[in-house]
Amino acid sequence: MALADTFSDLKALTPKQRSAVLASYLGWTLDAFDFFLLVFVLKDIAQEFSTDIKTVSIAIVLTLAARPVGALLFGLAADRYGRRPTLMVDIICYSVIEFASGFAPTLTALLVLRTLYGVAMGGEWGVGASLTMETIPPKTRGIISGILQAGYPSGYLLASLVYGLLFTTIGWRGMFMVGALPALLVLYIRSTVDESPAFKARVARASTQGIWSTIRNNIGLFIFSILLMTAFNFFSHGTQDIYPTFLEVQHKFSPHVVGAIAVTYNIGAIVGGIFFGALSETYGRRRMIVIAALLALPVIPLWAYSSTPLMLALGAFLIQFFVQGAWGIVPAHLNELSPEEVRGTFPGFTYQLGNLLASGNAALQTGLAQHYNNDYAFALAVVAGVVAIVVAALAGFGLEARGVRFAGAAPHPAD
Repeated sequence: MALADTFSDLKALTPKQRSAVLASYLGWTLDAFDFFLLVFVLKDIAQEFSTDIKTVSIAIVLTLAARPVGALLFGLAADRYGRRPTLMVDIICYSVIEFASGFAPTLTALLVLRTLYGVAMGGEWGVGASLTMETIPPKTRGIISGILQAGYPSGYLLASLVYGLLFTTIGWRGMFMVGALPALLVLYIRSTVDESPAFKARVARASTQGIWSTIRNNIGLFIFSILLMTAFNFFSHGTQDIYPTFLEVQHKFSPHVVGAIAVTYNIGAIVGGIFFGALSETYGRRRMIVIAALLALPVIPLWAYSSTPLMLALGAFLIQFFVQGAWGIVPAHLNELSPEEVRGTFPGFTYQLGNLLASGNAALQTGLAQHYNNDYAFALAVVAGVVAIVVAALAGFGLEARGVRFAGAAPHPAD
């Protein structure tokens, strides 16, 4: 009954609120789409530039490591100039850099471009999430948090489809060029999305507190958020980034089979994020994160050690249902924990600093696999098992501010 009520709350959203949700969802979807195009073509890029997969995987490391820079720069801009214009600039930046990646003449040039892409990618999540969470009624945060975070596996799903359907025709360079399409989203944002009511209210109060003074005043919260996001990023990237490579190298599956399995597990991720996000509105953010993380543990053997495409697809569907189920709670959880004055910066900055600390995951897993005679299953299982426990522990003993009201936010009719 509570879950049905949560879904029914969505009907009360105004057209402008729905537009903000859709714009932020699509922004994260298309950002993730651009990011995950790379994970499908690591082997092919390595072949073109006469190197190995581990070397090319440095591109993933650099992208993830650069994201805190973007989160800080675009977050500060969002807190000063507004969420809406900052989000538009950010989307244009990552689209242009993605397109340019398709023309990289050398591996070094590609690595530079992927670093710049990381800066742009780092800005999108925090700005888009704050715009949405500050616009919608408090009672809808859980379900919409799941919808927003579902943008990440939705982007992975799109990348899977492009890889499975187009790769043999357009190659890895053509896939990056397709990644320029998100720039069109800016037209939608410009015509349909309003500025965050909370940002307008803060500007009206002429607040002057900045990110650094806020960090000093909330150092415990800041450190906790970084640790939590580090564990979360190991959880997602440790179960996603090298899984296509695992299927290609260890199981020798064709691009079409790899693409089909990736589509399957991203559907699981989308459903899981929305499901657990919605439940968190009734049963609490921390509790549902703990449950989702721990439920991933018994699925690991099926996900990493099955031998047939069908069983691997089933295991991948289930693992991502729980991994992204936990992640579906994060947009609401971090925005509710964040200080009012810097909500455009704080969630995204702490999230991406966690990404920085977890940015070596792909190199760690590929190096571990190579050390054990290309045993990618072992590398995947070890990381997933350890971080599932860490995520559950940090969330379970951490903080929660479910339902806190934001300045300028419209109340829900039932409140």
